[in-house]
Amino acid sequence: MDVANAAGVSKITASRAISNPSVVTEATRRKVHEAAARIGYVQNFVAGSLKSKRSRLIACVVPTIASASVFLPAVRAMTQAFERLGYHVMLSQRGYGLEQESEQIETVLARRPDGIVLTGTFASAAARRRLKASGLPVMEMWDMARSPIDMLVGFSHEAAGREAAAYLHGKGRRRIAMVSATEPRSAAREAGFVAELQRLGLSAPLIHSVAPPTRLGHGRQGLAALLQSDPRIDAVFCTTDMVALGVILEAQSRGLQVPGQLAVMGFGDMDFAADANPPLTTIHVDNEQLGERAAVLMVEALDGRRSKRVLDMGFQIVERASA
Repeated sequence: MDVANAAGVSKITASRAISNPSVVTEATRRKVHEAAARIGYVQNFVAGSLKSKRSRLIACVVPTIASASVFLPAVRAMTQAFERLGYHVMLSQRGYGLEQESEQIETVLARRPDGIVLTGTFASAAARRRLKASGLPVMEMWDMARSPIDMLVGFSHEAAGREAAAYLHGKGRRRIAMVSATEPRSAAREAGFVAELQRLGLSAPLIHSVAPPTRLGHGRQGLAALLQSDPRIDAVFCTTDMVALGVILEAQSRGLQVPGQLAVMGFGDMDFAADANPPLTTIHVDNEQLGERAAVLMVEALDGRRSKRVLDMGFQIVERASA
């Protein structure tokens, strides 16, 4: 084997470093991959899959790859973990429609992956039945469901909405509104938010709905619409940090003090949240751990060592100056 000779290792070591890198040391893996690059070696995945009956391919289906998507850090961490464990990830964008879900599943299954990761649970009953019937390990990530297709690593968006409402109420805010996206996870946060405010004795909040994927302009437009309906609102919970940043900018352009006159709270704890002006109060999800655990549990299932089917990673409120 040319790669083994170039790297100065045995053929079996070179083979393991290329097709199953988790079983060799980092130094050996680096030496073999550098040798492969030097001599122009390209791995034949088709031949390998015929021999092992595995494609070493994991299909990951996401709603969108828009740069502002709050789940992308979890997908990135998951992809890195799969690569470390000897698998490659094929990323597929499905959009937000039910018809798109079923079409995307057929396309993915035709690629013969070893397993499928869904970012968020699928709402389509037909798509869920098709995935169950496929016989492949299926991981639903970044969500929580009463009846998972197979495995699930995530958190409750409804509980996140409840905690956001309780937090703003605890800060003395009583005219609380929300800017929410019209997609399932935001809808779950919205439901929890509304239910908790009503449990606390407040009337149903004003809600401005926006189409996903969300962007900064949705926050500016949303606050403008909310203030037109009720100029006295004193807090806004937003479906993402990007929307929350838009709300802050719109408030500042109108001369409203944040948080003095208007408390603003986001979701996702994106990279810019701590550096916003003022720093953004938000809900943090440990995306790195979530993505890592999803990958590890999937590989364990593929190796016949299934340990957990459902893992709730939880979330936490990060209190900063905006609320």
